[in-house]
Amino acid sequence: MTDITRTMDQVVRAVEASAGKYLTFTLGEETYGIGILKVKEIIGMMPITPVPKTPEFVKGVINLRGKVIPVIDLRLKFSLDSIPYTERTCIIVVEIESDSGTVLTGIVVDAVSEVLNIRGEEIEPTPTFGSRLNTEYILGMAKIDGGVKILLNIDRILSAEEISGLENTSN
Repeated sequence: MTDITRTMDQVVRAVEASAGKYLTFTLGEETYGIGILKVKEIIGMMPITPVPKTPEFVKGVINLRGKVIPVIDLRLKFSLDSIPYTERTCIIVVEIESDSGTVLTGIVVDAVSEVLNIRGEEIEPTPTFGSRLNTEYILGMAKIDGGVKILLNIDRILSAEEISGLENTSN
């Protein structure tokens, strides 16, 4: 078996493993999806306590039923323009796997859309954008209803260093 065949087999297996239920949400004009098993809950916007000396995309922390949870603004993490929060803006509380365990993190999104069941044949591998662009956090592209939804690997959105910083923020 050639290296290219082995690599293509790995890509096909990864895409098939990506099939399942996704919570979809919007940031600007784009629709993204996160595996539903990573989502713990969806809450409306609430007061966020800023934490000094954190990156711009880290909005701060919230107190969710006695638990302090760091919150990041996905728009800012993806280098999109900041916009005022609206009544549709919400926080999706997700579980992020890190080297030191699981970290509950809130991600601010423009609006939650729906839960979709995405089949393997609807998912394309992430296109290569050149070696200088890191697309590790993209699981694949779902082709649905003539459009494309970007499926995210929430465990890869933040670097190990950024996750470590979040863990310190919530302690």
